[in-house]
Amino acid sequence: MAAKKKAAIKKAAAKKASAKVPEKSHPLFDKILIANRGEIACRVIRTCRRLGIKTVAVYSEADADALHVREADEKVLIGPPPSTQSYLLVDKIVEACKKTGAQAVHPGYGFLSEKQEFQKALAKAGIVFIGPEAHAIHAMGDKIESKKLAQKAGVSTVPGWLHALKDADEAVKIAKQVGYPVMIKASAGGGGKGMRIAYNDAEAREGFSSATNEAKASFADDRVFIEKYVEEPRHIEIQLIADGRGNCLYLWERECSIQRRHQKVIEEAPSPFLDARTRKAMGEQAVALAKAVKYKSAGTVEFIVDKNRKFYFLEMNTRLQVEHPVTELITGLDLVELMIRVAAGEKLPLEQKDVKLNGWAVEARLYAEDPFRNFLPSTGRLVKYREPAPGPDVRVDTGVYEGGEISMFYDPMIAKLCSYGKTRIDAIERMRRALDEFYVRGVSHNVPFLAALMAHPRFRAGKLTTNFIAEEFKGGFTAAHLPPRDPAMLAAVAAVADRIKSVRLGSTEGSRVVMLNRQPMAVDVTGANPHFTVEAEGRQIVVQTDWSPGEPLMHATIDKQAVVVQVDAVGSGWRLINEGGQAEALVLTPRQADLYAKMPVKAAPDTSKFLLSPMPGLLASVAVSEGQDVKAGEALAVVEAMKMENVLRAVRDGTVKSLHAKAGDSLRVDQKIIEFA
Repeated sequence: MAAKKKAAIKKAAAKKASAKVPEKSHPLFDKILIANRGEIACRVIRTCRRLGIKTVAVYSEADADALHVREADEKVLIGPPPSTQSYLLVDKIVEACKKTGAQAVHPGYGFLSEKQEFQKALAKAGIVFIGPEAHAIHAMGDKIESKKLAQKAGVSTVPGWLHALKDADEAVKIAKQVGYPVMIKASAGGGGKGMRIAYNDAEAREGFSSATNEAKASFADDRVFIEKYVEEPRHIEIQLIADGRGNCLYLWERECSIQRRHQKVIEEAPSPFLDARTRKAMGEQAVALAKAVKYKSAGTVEFIVDKNRKFYFLEMNTRLQVEHPVTELITGLDLVELMIRVAAGEKLPLEQKDVKLNGWAVEARLYAEDPFRNFLPSTGRLVKYREPAPGPDVRVDTGVYEGGEISMFYDPMIAKLCSYGKTRIDAIERMRRALDEFYVRGVSHNVPFLAALMAHPRFRAGKLTTNFIAEEFKGGFTAAHLPPRDPAMLAAVAAVADRIKSVRLGSTEGSRVVMLNRQPMAVDVTGANPHFTVEAEGRQIVVQTDWSPGEPLMHATIDKQAVVVQVDAVGSGWRLINEGGQAEALVLTPRQADLYAKMPVKAAPDTSKFLLSPMPGLLASVAVSEGQDVKAGEALAVVEAMKMENVLRAVRDGTVKSLHAKAGDSLRVDQKIIEFA
C-alpha cells in the first residue's frame, strides 16, 4: 500500500513538472520580424535573442540609426518617416517577411498590432502573427462592438450610447440623454488619443470635433461614441495569457489610474485598492470574456472601478501593453516568450494556481516633453544619456541611446523605468532614487514631474483616481510642486564638488561662500576624498563620496542617508539636480561673493504680446485674422505634433495686430505665430 501511494505521489509530481515544461512537438521559430520600432521592438529582440531566434527590424528613413535597427540581426527599409507611409503599410511588412524569410511577426503595440487586416494578410502569406486570431481582434479591438459583446456575456459595462456618432448635434443629443459628464471616445485605437470629457453642450460639440479629427489622424478611423464618465474612477486592468486551447489565465492586475490627458504616466502591480475578492472576480470576468471569443496570446481587459470597488468593462486590448513589465516583475514570467510559444502552437506551461504574486512593481514613463510648459513635446538629439544601473530592483526598457534622435514623427517616449520592492513603499523609494540616476541632456524630459508624483503624500497613500493629476496639479505643473529639498545639503554637495576639483588643481582653501540660486551661504569644508565635513547654516554635514570631476552623478552618503545628485559643470559653477529640482551653485571666496552680489541680473525679453509656438510642429490652422478682437480662453491656433492636436488659446482679452505664420507652416519652438496690439 505504501509503495502504491509512493508511486502515485511520484506520478503526480512528474505530471506537475511536465506542465511547467513547454511541449517539444512544436519547435519555435527560426526568425521573427518585429513590425514596430522603439523600446517595444528592442524588448522583443531581447527575448528572441535569449531564445536563440534571429530577428528582423523594419524601419522608416527617420529610424535608420535607431536602436532597434542596430540590435536586430537584419533590417529592412519600409518607407518615409510618416507612419502612414511606413509602419502602417501592411504590404510593406509582408514583403519584408518574404524578403528575409521571417516565419512570424511580433507586432508590439500600436501601429498594426490591433488590425485584423494585418493578421489576415500574414495568414494568407503563410506567416504567423504573434497575437490573437483576426476574429478576436475584430470582436474586441472595436470599442463599440466589444462593449456589445461584453453585455451579451454578462459583463458589467459603463452606461452609454454604443453607436458611432454622426455629427456634433447628435453628440449633444446623446450626451444629454446619457447625462453629463460624458466621455467621447474613438472607437479604434488607444493610448489616450481621440478621447475628450464633456460637462456641457459646448464641450460636447468641441469634444466631438477634436476626438474625430484626432482619431482619424491617429487610426484612420474617425468613429467616436459616448459613454457615461464615472467620477472618482480608478483604471485597473487585468493581464491575460491564453493558448487558444481553452487555457486562459489572469496574471493579476495593474493599477493605471495616474494619467494625464488619458495617457498613462505611472503604472503599478498589484493595485493598492483591490482586495482578494475583487481581484478574483475581475480576473474571472476577464477570462470569461476572453474565452467567449476563443482568445489566444497576451491581452488586457481594462476596467473602470468606482470608490466602492464596483467595476465596469471598458475595453480589451488585443496586444501586449506598454506597461507589461510590472506584471513580469511580480510574476517572474516573460510575456513576450509566452506569446511566441503560444503562436508556435505550444500549450501554456502553467495553470492559474501556478501564477504567484510576489512583491510590488512601479513603472514610470519617461517622455521627451517639458512639464513646466504644459508637457509640450521636445524633439532633438540626446546629447547625454545614462540609465540607472539595471538589477533585480531596477529595469529600463528603451529604444534610444546617447547621440540618438527623438523624432517629431513618433511618440516622444525616452524609456520605461521600472522599480521593484517587497512592498509598495519599497518600490516607490527605489523609483525615487532611480529617477535621480537617470541622466538625460539635449531634450526636455518629465523626470521632475515623475519625481513630484513619487513624493506626493496622496500617491504614496495609494488614494488614486484617474483625476489625480488634474486635482493635484491644478493650473499645470510648476517648481512649487517639487519635493522640498534641503538647501544646506545642496550647498554641501556644491562645496564638496568644488573642494575635490580644487584639490586636483592644487588649491586647498576651506572657507567658501556658496551662492545657491544667488542666495549666499557660508560654508567651511574639511577632510579629503572620500570623507568630508561641511559646516553650513550652523550645521555639521558629513558627506562620503568617491565622486570625480566630470562624472555626471554624485553618489553620496550625506548624514548617513544615500543620496544621488546630478552634477553639471556650468561655467565656473555647478548645476545640481536632485528629486526633480535643480539649483545653480557658485562656490566663491568671501571677496568674490561680495562682488558677485553687486552684479546686475539681466532681465528676460518681454514676449507677452506674442503667441509663440510652444513646440516644434505643424501649424494646422489659425482661427483669427488681423484686427480681430479676442477674448481670454478663445482658440487662436492649432499646432499638430506627435500625432496630437494642441489648441493654443488666448490668455487674456486683446486685439490681433499681425499674423507671423500661416496654416501649413512648420514651426520651431518659440516661433512667433500671432502678435497682439
